[in-house]
Amino acid sequence: MDERALRRIDRAGGVDDLASVLERLAPTDLQTLLMEVYRRRAGGLTPAKVLDQYARNRFVAAARCDPELLLELDRRAFGLLPDGYEAIELAPVAPLGTAAVLGELSQDWALATARNTEVVSDSTNVLALECALRRRRDRRLPVKLAASHRLIRGQRFGPDRSQHFRLLGLVAAGRGRAFELESLVEQLAFYRALLGTVRIVLTPLAGTIAEETIERLEGSIEIDVSRKDGRSYYVGLCFTISAGGVELVDGGFTDWTQRLLGDRKERLLISGLGSERAAEELTGRGERRAAPSRD
Repeated sequence: MDERALRRIDRAGGVDDLASVLERLAPTDLQTLLMEVYRRRAGGLTPAKVLDQYARNRFVAAARCDPELLLELDRRAFGLLPDGYEAIELAPVAPLGTAAVLGELSQDWALATARNTEVVSDSTNVLALECALRRRRDRRLPVKLAASHRLIRGQRFGPDRSQHFRLLGLVAAGRGRAFELESLVEQLAFYRALLGTVRIVLTPLAGTIAEETIERLEGSIEIDVSRKDGRSYYVGLCFTISAGGVELVDGGFTDWTQRLLGDRKERLLISGLGSERAAEELTGRGERRAAPSRD
């Protein structure tokens, strides 16, 4: 956070350390205060000012993608989901701190709202919450979920990059070594079926699951022990999937359900496909076609 900006705000508001004062408010009281502030500000706007905001605000610009291609990709993906996966539609917002607490990312990366929530910046975080909720009710069966969701993030991506993008996220929650191997093989096979010829690269962080996966899954799979990013984010193993030299999928095991449920035996595999890049890659290969039937 910019300390100079905070000092300037303190001077403008006539309150020393205003952020600390607001932080001490109960969440519902802060919500009430912020909603009143934005109600007053909205009351002073005109149609011309709203249009000007739409023209200048990088968070509200329309996506530069073909919605028909994204719809077709979703139809193909949902038609190929492994048995046991349930496709769900997520809410546009998540509990405040979802990305910061689970993903251990800066809260600045998410857009917080006046109602103590944040706009979803990583759908796998939210899918992990849903898994934990279901696992808390019943630990007997694993929970496997998928969602196609448009995400928005706070950090600047550059003038030619949109602040929001669609992600196809898969998560599998359960426990045990057999579950880990099964879920990893399932997700890798799914992406291969969806994307066709791809480069799968596994990075083992602990244990022998990478070698066991290669034995179970047909086709070429590479091992890369030099990967630097993601080592504090994932546990056990992480992976990437590329096509045409473009990385389309990133995934791996996390400790999120362990922390959410207070149970070190819990296991969670997450992965995400950048839908817009994937749709462009498939279109470039001339693979635009209808989703296969499951009958």
